[in-house]
Amino acid sequence: MLKAELRKKYMQKRKALSDDEAFLLSEAIFKNFVEYFKPASGDKIHLFIPIAKFKEIDTQLFIDYFFSRNISVFVPKIVDTKLISVEIFNNTKFEFNQWNISEPVSNENSGVLDFDYIITPLLYADKNGNRVGYGKGFYDGFFESISKESKKIGVNYFNPDENIDDVWENDIPLDYLVTPTDVLSFFNKGLE
Repeated sequence: MLKAELRKKYMQKRKALSDDEAFLLSEAIFKNFVEYFKPASGDKIHLFIPIAKFKEIDTQLFIDYFFSRNISVFVPKIVDTKLISVEIFNNTKFEFNQWNISEPVSNENSGVLDFDYIITPLLYADKNGNRVGYGKGFYDGFFESISKESKKIGVNYFNPDENIDDVWENDIPLDYLVTPTDVLSFFNKGLE
């Protein structure tokens, strides 16, 4: 299936979820992430602030857990059409950007390139770790700039059941996908 078709299909599936369903699925994704990866004090984790109107996975569960365990938290901010990584703390101030996405007020790029985990938003991922996002390409550019050792982890309400037919050579696949029921690994281009 083409990315445009998958984008439309999974946006509709997401919108069909009630707020309660989305929260319960987010909780299950969070629990699967913690049980599988066992993040620890001193880790550096980059993750997104969810866009409520798109019913993205609730990452506040992750943020609260990370802060309580002395795990450094970084979030994306778009500055001059580039995604930078800003470290946040309990008292970080946020504002809405032109797309109505919550971002830190600070424009200070952390300069961190060796994240332990990058928890990535997406609409869909196939069985090879190829992603369908919103089509802006911010994360592909970000993935190119970071350490190859950083684990790129997608989170999604839905398991992969269709292939993406129009993968481009510049698309950078995920290393893992965490869903409410599974943690899938894409090393060696297949499931573990």
